[in-house]
Amino acid sequence: METLQRIISTLANKNDEIQNFIDTLNHTLKGVQANSSNVIAELDEEFDGLYSILDEMKESMTNSIKQEQAHKSQELQNQLSQCSNALENSEELLEFAARSLDIKDPEEFSKAARQIKDRYVTMASAFRISLKPKVSDNMTHLMVDFSQERQMLQALKFLPVPKAPEIDPVECLVADNAVTIVWRMPEEDNKIDHFVLEYRKTNFDGLPRVKDETCWELIDYIKGTEYTLSGLKFDSKYMNFRVRACNKAVAGEYSDPVTLETKALVFNLDNTSSHLNLKVEDSYVEWDPTGGKGQENKIKGKENKGSGTPSPKRTSVSSRSPSIRGSRDRFTGESYTVLGDTAIESGQHYWEVRAQKDCKSYSVGVAYKNLGKFDQLGKTNTSWCIHVNNWLQTTFAAKHNNKAKALDMTVPDRIGVYCDFDGGQLSFYNASSKQLLYTFKTKFTQPLLPGFMVWCGGLALSTGLQVPSAVKMLQKSENGLSGSASSLTNVTQ
Repeated sequence: METLQRIISTLANKNDEIQNFIDTLNHTLKGVQANSSNVIAELDEEFDGLYSILDEMKESMTNSIKQEQAHKSQELQNQLSQCSNALENSEELLEFAARSLDIKDPEEFSKAARQIKDRYVTMASAFRISLKPKVSDNMTHLMVDFSQERQMLQALKFLPVPKAPEIDPVECLVADNAVTIVWRMPEEDNKIDHFVLEYRKTNFDGLPRVKDETCWELIDYIKGTEYTLSGLKFDSKYMNFRVRACNKAVAGEYSDPVTLETKALVFNLDNTSSHLNLKVEDSYVEWDPTGGKGQENKIKGKENKGSGTPSPKRTSVSSRSPSIRGSRDRFTGESYTVLGDTAIESGQHYWEVRAQKDCKSYSVGVAYKNLGKFDQLGKTNTSWCIHVNNWLQTTFAAKHNNKAKALDMTVPDRIGVYCDFDGGQLSFYNASSKQLLYTFKTKFTQPLLPGFMVWCGGLALSTGLQVPSAVKMLQKSENGLSGSASSLTNVTQ
């Protein structure tokens, strides 16, 4: 039976991998078709641009030739006109002089001679015109030789594309809700201008999936070969990363994607069991003094209506974790408490809480699921917490089993909670400085739920956080010095 179950599980996983690969192939095929159409359109646009430039250059150079032709023609026409006029006047004077030779009367001959002389003097300037053309018929200075340009055009080719970078998983680092991605080029390329890093969250290990995934987020213009994403909320089990190189003209192929584990505890506040005087959202709880007036009966009526069928709201909320949400009584009396909706059954986890500045009283800690509806955090043997009271005067204490240990230190703005279920340890830290506030040591025998109490104020919750490196180091150096869960006589600070 076990062998058959393993075979079925292996086949199901392999089928899932093959289906994902088929989806990837189909997605890639569509991408090839779409991208081919895009680059053909861009190629047409580039060649149309070249044709347009050539047509403009041809028109401009043709106009230059025509202008030179018109200039030379005009100059020659002017010279031709001047010479024609001079020749006409000279022929007329020559004819008049030839007729004058036939005059017999001396007086008439002398008169004709004087006229010829006067007209000759008048025409002297016309006879001094240049008999050399002002312009030549040579047009060689407007000839062209596009052999080099033709060679350049014949050398047109596709842009040089950078090779795909290679992400080095060994060099990549996931710590303190930050991810550092390190990559290298398979060969040196001094034309690379920058890199583009893309990432997305996923709950699937292995190769990225095409379906049922979030969109890639992009970080552009990275000049180096590593990049750190900080301030992340690890609300998924994994993150996919890929990177590509870009030169001044084009981006290259993506690297092979890398999947890194980014698992952390993520939970919301359970408003199905919270005190009615608390206004509860997923990650925020606020004291509401009017919240319980006249509402308890209405809520009970709604929950009992329809033969015990839960309301749509309760059904949708409890669908996240049916064994926890909606499975216990609502806190009442002076237990102004709200629990987390996700149980801790193993491992090391960390979350943070920030209180409003004017918050009068609040507690932060953990409790077993069987915490009674009238019970307050720290006042039973099934709950552990640190408590802050700002009413009249400020008190700061660690509490368990109705015993308190005063903490002689300043209350931090943010409190970090570290829970090592298997190691039986619950520690509280100044979330900013990572100063240890208090540590409980015990053996947890049941699943734990994060617990919060608030009165006259509000608390903001931050989850999806890894155990900070500073906290890990402090835990290693503790050497067993901690507060006792039963007597609260020892304290680690």
